[in-house]
Amino acid sequence: MATRLAEPIRHSFTREDWYALAGTGVLADDYRGELMEGEIIDMPPIGSEHGGCVDWLHAYFSRQLSDKAIVRVQNPIRLGDFSEPQPDIAIVRPRDDFYRRGHPIPTDILLLIEVADTSLHYDRTVKGPLYARYGIPEYWLVDLIARRLERYLTPTAMSYIHNSRHLPGESVSPGFATQLGMPNLVVPVSGILG
Repeated sequence: MATRLAEPIRHSFTREDWYALAGTGVLADDYRGELMEGEIIDMPPIGSEHGGCVDWLHAYFSRQLSDKAIVRVQNPIRLGDFSEPQPDIAIVRPRDDFYRRGHPIPTDILLLIEVADTSLHYDRTVKGPLYARYGIPEYWLVDLIARRLERYLTPTAMSYIHNSRHLPGESVSPGFATQLGMPNLVVPVSGILG
């Protein structure tokens, strides 16, 4: 009798499923995970260099932007029904309710930043293309290993068309700066990388 090979069955989770699962207590209160294209992804712990970099970015952008934008730290964004990543930094349009009634959607987002050491490959090959697919205008990947900032612009359905790498000693002006009436806003890469 011939053995029939069965393909594994994958179960995709929607955002509603994700919240229902969290509400059952199956996931620990301190669970670090994200919903990415219907899959629940465990996220690695945050080391001190990663945490310090995120704190610096939060402080810098908060001071510079004041009330022109909201700087969110490791809070969810909504990308369709099957993805709810938690970028290290999300710079979003201001809203009176500070997104209490719903996480930011792509049209709210000005810039997403991921800080990476252990998650570098994932942030570059999974998160970056996902952000592009949803039309996020600008994505920065802080590579703590190579000590550089990767900047991605001009999203398409598959990836970003333009990317550049910036080293300590250089500065970068976010694409939204002129739009917010801040054409002189620059971010020193040395500050980001410490």
